[in-house]
Amino acid sequence: MTDTLYTLAAACQHAEDIKKSRFLAQAAPVQTPEQALAFVRAVGDPAATHNCWAYRIGQDYRFNDDGEPGGTAGRPILQAIEGQGIDRAVVVVTRWYGGIKLGAGGLVRAYGGTAAECLRRAERVPIVAMARLGLRCDFAELALLKARLRELDAAIVHEQFDADGVQLEIQLPANRAEEAQSRVSDISRGRYEARPLD
Repeated sequence: MTDTLYTLAAACQHAEDIKKSRFLAQAAPVQTPEQALAFVRAVGDPAATHNCWAYRIGQDYRFNDDGEPGGTAGRPILQAIEGQGIDRAVVVVTRWYGGIKLGAGGLVRAYGGTAAECLRRAERVPIVAMARLGLRCDFAELALLKARLRELDAAIVHEQFDADGVQLEIQLPANRAEEAQSRVSDISRGRYEARPLD
């Protein structure tokens, strides 16, 4: 397994019938715990027997068994997220009880397995560490500088014009920050430099 973490490209779902109970896993990319809990509220079915869930966002994680025996639903969902190398994601597994008890081991397999299969089928995108740089430039260099920074996947977050030139704040993949700093220095012939803002 690599150190690269992934998040989901879009929301996805996967359903399974296990011993007459219906399990529906729904997953989505999220940036904050508030977004994760909003997704849980949005997709949970009040008519279902249980709406169990988990999310992981960096070091922040939570899970909930929603009435299932402790440790049989939320934790296996979280383990499915972690086991797939996924971050910044929430998974809700909804169960409609079908009349046959699954037992603790059966519940762990049902909730964890449905969540894992949902995530396995999902389209993923790598999470890229980003850096922010601040820099100044002359009006005459602005168009060239923007074009050369775009080649490094840089996005302009903030742009402020004054009498002497332009103040820029850019965001780009962290592994390209040094190259961006070199380009700013080259284009301005050493008059300006890009400084890390984080």
